[in-house]
Amino acid sequence: MNNDQIQEDLSEVLQVRRDKLAKLQEMGRDPFHQSRYDRTSDSMEIKNDFENFEGKVVKIAGRIMSKRIQGKAGFIDVQDHEGRIQCYVRLDRIGEEEYSIFSTYDLGDIIGVEGEVFKTKKEEISIKANEVILLSKSLQILPEKYHGLKDQDLRYRQRYVDLIVNPEVKEAFVIRTKAIKALRNYLDTRGFLEVETPILNTIAGGANARPFITHHNTLDIPMYLRIANELYLKRLIVGGFDKVYEMGRMFRNEGMSIKHNPEYTAIELYQAYADYTDMMEITENVIAHMAEAATGSMKINYQGTEIDFTPPWKRMTMEDCVKEYTGIDFSTINTDEEALAVAKEKGIEITPGMRRGEVINTLFEEFGEDKLIQPTFITHHPVEVSPLAKRNVEDPRRTDRFEAFANKWELANAFSELNDPIDQKGRFMDQMRKKELGDDEACDMDEDFINALEVGLPPTGGLGIGMDRVMMLLTNSPSIRDVILFPTMKPIDNSQNKIEE
Repeated sequence: MNNDQIQEDLSEVLQVRRDKLAKLQEMGRDPFHQSRYDRTSDSMEIKNDFENFEGKVVKIAGRIMSKRIQGKAGFIDVQDHEGRIQCYVRLDRIGEEEYSIFSTYDLGDIIGVEGEVFKTKKEEISIKANEVILLSKSLQILPEKYHGLKDQDLRYRQRYVDLIVNPEVKEAFVIRTKAIKALRNYLDTRGFLEVETPILNTIAGGANARPFITHHNTLDIPMYLRIANELYLKRLIVGGFDKVYEMGRMFRNEGMSIKHNPEYTAIELYQAYADYTDMMEITENVIAHMAEAATGSMKINYQGTEIDFTPPWKRMTMEDCVKEYTGIDFSTINTDEEALAVAKEKGIEITPGMRRGEVINTLFEEFGEDKLIQPTFITHHPVEVSPLAKRNVEDPRRTDRFEAFANKWELANAFSELNDPIDQKGRFMDQMRKKELGDDEACDMDEDFINALEVGLPPTGGLGIGMDRVMMLLTNSPSIRDVILFPTMKPIDNSQNKIEE
């Protein structure tokens, strides 16, 4: 059968559903006129407590997922938010007219069933229907085996169908919710205050990333979707809040991959009178707490590899990591010229204005990151790649900063916050120099933030965690799209955006 014939047959099936709806409407039985349905129970509640439900009359509602009609009786499986339960429908029980109408219902239709709980001869817990009401007519066709679709993207584009046909997909998002609730509880019980800061910004700041740019018509100025909420949260520390956090969407106009989505969920938190070592303790403990709350263990299996989040995690400086995996000892390399020579030997691309610290960071990204399977803190990043972090007292070329890695991925970034306004302004000026050299991810100058630092920021520790990557690990999901309900997708022609069997 060619594709044109398949499309023609599909169109005929869809038209039959519309014809059924029209007939019901002519009979005064328009399902879309139903405004509510009083459920008394759900499927799993009945199955898990059958002894107390047996013989009782219940009312459930859900979607028809299978249907078997045999003359004057039929079985249907109804799926609700908890699971599925079988319903037994007989002509002599609901009446000839109602049974005739029931016989026309399709897979995907949403119904309400009132009936008595019992067990069939095959010991299957079921509901013997006294009444079946159509609550919503499905005009599309649900695929029978959604995992068999050749177009994997369709699962993400039509998540509502994915959730219906693959109930196990829902479990990933249940785990996500449990983990986020555990995270909030961990911070709330330790005195952190959850706050909200602007998503639309006049300056793209707080991180090195390419922003999404929009335009404010009334003010006639460009505005940016936030790439980080860091600078606003630190303003709150200046204002007298000692512990704050915000979880929400961030936006970065960059590439898409199995671990990158243009909009993603992150949490940033700040604590006055703390430093990066305090943030390490929070990071390893809060992620371990999330794992245990969501999965029952601090050890998880990700795509066949066991990852143990049990604190304490391994610690290693960035320079030590580079030395271990490249043999290059930067304690003996002190000039930009020496560093660039080493970079050329290792085949690293030299960018305009590249300096010693940027070479160290690039060598780490090229040769070190992919070795970090178990949770590891990489510490003391170079100043050149850490424009908002406090310098290390013993070696001012380094910062008191760390990134947390697991499964080769960066999960968190944290540091002792730079609270010297003069140094901070110099760092911003350096970022502006990079921007002039063509780095469109460099930070903009934020004069108001400099003013806030001049008012006075106490010693502060700050932490940011990428929630979606953590959720990938906790749910054993191979793609970030599996843990975002509605991931960013390239638009397609509406004529192609159909559910297919």
